[in-house]
Amino acid sequence: MSNIERTLSIIKPDAVERNLDGQIKDMFLSNGFTIVQEKKIKIGKLEAEKFYKVHETKPFYNDLCTYLSSGPIVVMTLEKENAILANRELMGSTNPKDAKEGTIRKKFGISIDKNSVHGSDSPENAKIEIDFFFNS
Repeated sequence: MSNIERTLSIIKPDAVERNLDGQIKDMFLSNGFTIVQEKKIKIGKLEAEKFYKVHETKPFYNDLCTYLSSGPIVVMTLEKENAILANRELMGSTNPKDAKEGTIRKKFGISIDKNSVHGSDSPENAKIEIDFFFNS
């Protein structure tokens, strides 16, 4: 029985600024993901605050929102069997220094904050996050 899932992926401002979106998309495609929908957008700080509301009690919340709204981002819906876990494995650890070789964050991440990509962490959040960018 297959478990085809959808997950949200964001190519963050640091990666878009360095023109890495094509290489990152290629990594998704070569790992069996289908890009169902995508768009390049710039969001405001208020939108970033809504998107990251789940983190609003954490000390890094304000910096995270400022960063996500600091430049263009590429938002995508990715589809694949067990897409959420597969995407998290492909992204690698939040801190690029801890990420495994061959992961997006190991290859392109600059720091724990500028780690190039975001991915949903659960089926529930994937639905909320996809809706946030594509069904609003």
